[in-house]
Amino acid sequence: MVVSFLASGRGSNFLAAAKKIQSGYIKAKPGILVSDNDAPVLRKAKNVGIKAFRVNPKDYDSKAAFENEMIALFKRCETDLIVAAGYMRILSPHFVQIFKNRIINIHPSLLPAFPGRDALKQAIEYGVKITGCTTHFIDEGTDTGPIIMQAAVPVLPDDTILTLAKKIRAKEHKILPESIKLFCEGRLRISERSVIIS
Repeated sequence: MVVSFLASGRGSNFLAAAKKIQSGYIKAKPGILVSDNDAPVLRKAKNVGIKAFRVNPKDYDSKAAFENEMIALFKRCETDLIVAAGYMRILSPHFVQIFKNRIINIHPSLLPAFPGRDALKQAIEYGVKITGCTTHFIDEGTDTGPIIMQAAVPVLPDDTILTLAKKIRAKEHKILPESIKLFCEGRLRISERSVIIS
């Protein structure tokens, strides 16, 4: 089982998952990391010995050509599972179909609440008392795929986006590796909208 990553940012979720693979906790081999920009995550990947590639969408004349380059990279290392660990672009239906039910995303809200960008800002502005994070399979929608795991955090009256992000990140670092582990052990089955964990 080969697990590869997509990421656009600092890479803390990538690192949490990669370390669990390298320790043997997740029974899989690390594949590659692909980023769409010159993000800190590229350096983090190199520091832990995982091959990292920057695929810049501006270098391609279409989204299809850009994604085909990423698809080729993932296929070359025989990727079984792609983990979107803070990847900030919407994947096309073509990409999703090629890796159908083999792309796991982490999102900083209790989906279906607050999908898309600025989930933390949305939660604070809405005045919710509880938010959290969700791992799910990516489908053709935006944060609409079948949910694997969720973890809740309280939203306190004095919470800011930064304090809330810190609390949520701690939970993300737990449920993302666990979701990858379950996938690699063959313990996730999708039934319509539900993910059954055996």
